[in-house]
Amino acid sequence: MVTDLSRRRLDDLERLIDAGSDGRWLVLTHDNPDPDALAAAQLLARLLENHFGQIVTCGYGGLIGRAENREMVRSLKLSFSHLRHLRFDNYARFALVDTQPRTGNNQLPRKIVPDAVFDHHPLRRATQSAAFYDVRTEYGATATILSEYLAAAGLSPTRALATGVVYALRSETQDFRRESAGPDKRLYDELLPRVDKRLLAKIQSSRLPLDYFRNLHDALENLFGLDTLVVSHLGEVTQPDIVPEVADLLLRLEGKTWSLTTGLYDERVYLSIRTTNVRADAGRIMHRLVGRNGKGGGHGMMAGGWVKITTGYAENPRSLQDQLARRLAKALRKNPDRLQPIRLKPGD
Repeated sequence: MVTDLSRRRLDDLERLIDAGSDGRWLVLTHDNPDPDALAAAQLLARLLENHFGQIVTCGYGGLIGRAENREMVRSLKLSFSHLRHLRFDNYARFALVDTQPRTGNNQLPRKIVPDAVFDHHPLRRATQSAAFYDVRTEYGATATILSEYLAAAGLSPTRALATGVVYALRSETQDFRRESAGPDKRLYDELLPRVDKRLLAKIQSSRLPLDYFRNLHDALENLFGLDTLVVSHLGEVTQPDIVPEVADLLLRLEGKTWSLTTGLYDERVYLSIRTTNVRADAGRIMHRLVGRNGKGGGHGMMAGGWVKITTGYAENPRSLQDQLARRLAKALRKNPDRLQPIRLKPGD
């Protein structure tokens, strides 16, 4: 299904492209891209290449770390290049998907104003400097927005890309338990009969490295609770994607409606917030937690960010992690002094 808004915006995008003389595009995701970012980038690339005749490279920074995400790229043969292999000077046009300028979670240099931005997170001031932007917070996934553009252009995703979009929608909305507008579910129902079910199952049941279980053990050994809040502090992690994965898992703990997970990676504390409260604004709370020493964002029931480990915390980063947990407790109007370890073994 295509909305009138997407048809109008496709026309606006066409005017932008017609005004340019060089069709070399770099489409960038946020760092450590998730399935929604991966699928959205591929949808935009298909639109630019097949409808507008542009030349497109999809790039990312950080790691494609989570096992399911790596399997998604590998099994569906999605074309991505790490930014270490790319030069910004080789491109004339730039697009951001599932992220926005100056959020601290993408590698677009500050001096470059993107030509186009597509996202479903709250609109940032810097985004309004872009020649074209489409930010729809009422959508549950950026891939849904770009799927509508593709349909408005009379194009369809390949079977592999349809499989990737379906997985992205399930992941981003947690099987539609997390906030998701009507268009997300309608797109899911439309694409589901077209997916490669064998590859979808392979992605969802991808093999997990031993480090995953080490991190999970670390998370469960460092649990803290306060009323409806559960917290876990990881030590050094091999890739930051494990932090939101643990936060998702902890939210399933009986009696808990908020979860916070932190982990150490590359001289930063990465943190993720999850909640079951449909009226919450996790993104706003994340901004309060990271303050001026980091970057963060989100929407509604989920948020992520990072804080730089400054000199004062270099010898004991765990104290910074504890401080972040106390800030969250205060933001939720709970007494941080009542945060207590959760023991999993009887008698501990």
